Formats: sequence, structure tokens, C-alpha cells
Amino acid sequence: MLSDRFAAAAAHVFYRLFGLLPVDAASALGGGLGRLVGRFAGGAARQARRNLTRTLPDAPAAATLSEMWAHLGRCIAELPHLDRMAFTDQPGGRIEVVGSETLHALAADGGPALFMTGHIGNWEILPIVAQRHGVDMHLVYRAANNAAVDRLIRRSRESRVAGQIPKGAGGARQILSVLSKGGVVGMLVDQKMNDGIAAPFFGREAMTAPALAQLALRFKAKVIPAVCERLGGAHFRVTVMPPMPLPDSGDRAADVLTLTTQCNALLEQWIRARPPQWLWPHRRWPD
Repeated sequence: MLSDRFAAAAAHVFYRLFGLLPVDAASALGGGLGRLVGRFAGGAARQARRNLTRTLPDAPAAATLSEMWAHLGRCIAELPHLDRMAFTDQPGGRIEVVGSETLHALAADGGPALFMTGHIGNWEILPIVAQRHGVDMHLVYRAANNAAVDRLIRRSRESRVAGQIPKGAGGARQILSVLSKGGVVGMLVDQKMNDGIAAPFFGREAMTAPALAQLALRFKAKVIPAVCERLGGAHFRVTVMPPMPLPDSGDRAADVLTLTTQCNALLEQWIRARPPQWLWPHRRWPD
């Protein structure tokens, strides 16, 4: 379709433009454009406001959502610069790492392991931090609707991950193969899955993908929570937590729900700490 070709061409132009700018300038420009786009986002903007006001009723909705759109624009504008950020995780640098001992231990001991995170901060930075600490991550991702845009995003992260695994039946087989060989898989687990399981999230039942919990229990894999926060501009903090204890009640379904609920509780904690850095437009709860 013409609209798809136009969107792909625009994505390539903006990617090249942002790549030509210094990272701080690119991030700032992306933030301004994101804030502007948010004013005309229509249904996505209405969904974001609905989610925010029902979930965090005391948050200043207009300011929070304006900052969210700016943050999303910054994330997009930073894509061409991520490889250059990979070598700046020193004091005063762009990427501050908390919990690096967990990464060093994983690099020494090996997997199988599952990184649990969400669409918070610039989530593309976690594989950079893992790689720098000797951990090669296979990243599970949802393909963009536009095939050309999807190829652009995939190319942008090729040097930072051991592999990219699309969601779906084929991807599931790849995940099983990686974990069976003692590999490491990164999963973003904060989006709705219609055929998932109901688990509490901000005090409401939300259909949640159980795959991370199922895989962890099947392979006795380490589950390592990790979150990226934007500290201001193009500066970040990545916090890597120790592996979560796996439930072992003897009831597999109950253990899957327990671990999934624990993951949702961590996501909620991270989102409450920095509401503008989460993707509020996603249809996470039933209306």
C-alpha cells in the first residue's frame, strides 16, 4: 500500500537524520517531535488518558502524558546512537549500571536465563548492558506492522543481540532451542495477551502472557528482572536485580500464576516510580 511505503520511507529519512545529529541533539529533537505527535494521536491518546486516569488517578494526566510522548520520541531518535552508547557506562557516562554483579555471575555461570523487563525507559539499552558484561542475549520482539520499518529496527539492533526472536509459534521453538542449550533470552512482559492468564496489575485483573513463567519452571531457568530508567536527556540507569526464586508448590498452574503475579508486581513498582516512561496507550486492561 502507498501509505505503508510512505511510512517506511519516512522512517528511513528520520533514522538517517537522527543518526547525523549528536546524540543529545537527536534525543531532544525526538522528544519535541514526540510531544507534537502526541497532540494529534487521536485514539491512542484517548486510550492512554483512560489507562492513566483509571490506574493512577492522582497523577497529573496532561503533564504525564505529554512527557510520555516526548519520552517515546526520544527513544526512537536514540536508535541510531545506541551502539555508540555501548561504551559509555562509566561514572558520569550515559549508562549507569546498578547490579552488575548479577551480570558478571551470569556470564561466569551461564544459563539458561530469562531477563524480565517491560517497555520502560529506553528498553533497547538492556541488551547493550548485558553484552558489555559478557552476556549474549536473544531478544524476543513483536514485529512492526510495516515490514520495511521492521527490517530497519531489526538492523539497528543486530550488533547488540545474539539473536532476534519474533513472537509466535516459530519464535516459541527458537526460545526452546536457546534455553535448552543454556542460552539467555530477554522478554518484555508488560503487554496484553488475549489468550494469556488473568493476573493482578495495578489492582485489576489483566490478561498476561504466562510464557516467561512457564519457560522458567520448565527449564529451571534464572529469572532476572531488569529495568532501564531515563535520568534526564539521553542519560540512563539500568538496574539488574538478583534472580527471582522460582515457586515450587507441586502445582504447575499455581506456580505459573504466582511467578506471573510477582513479575506484574515488579512492573507496577517500576511504572509507579516513573509514570511518564511507560507506554500508556497500550490496551493493557479490558475497558
